[in-house]
Amino acid sequence: MTRAEILLWRHLKANRLAGLGFRRQSPMGNYIADFVAHSCKLVVEVDGESHDFEERVRHDERRDAWFASRGYRMLRFTNDDVMKNLEGVVLAIGQAAEQAAPPALTLPRKGGGNPSAGGSRQSDTKGKP
Repeated sequence: MTRAEILLWRHLKANRLAGLGFRRQSPMGNYIADFVAHSCKLVVEVDGESHDFEERVRHDERRDAWFASRGYRMLRFTNDDVMKNLEGVVLAIGQAAEQAAPPALTLPRKGGGNPSAGGSRQSDTKGKP
């Protein structure tokens, strides 16, 4: 791992970012994701200078398409981004994870379902018309 990846990993590991379980250097198909949170289908890549070359850019595009075809969102940052703006990178990852997270399930209220959902609700009508 690069210095930038190590620095970012300190913020992602042990569920420190929004309780998400990020994994590092995770094999996925023919690729290895720098960081992935399967719970919200988010992949984070930290790119060095080698990603500036045209051949590498095409490889990254194929890789991004592969992840997208499986429902994963890809976030890419440069080593420079992480080293000079770690707080901003972590904030962007948190926001992307929040947007990608599945909606929370709400339980019905005590005593039954939602009365406005079209169901009938019985009430105590002893002696009342």
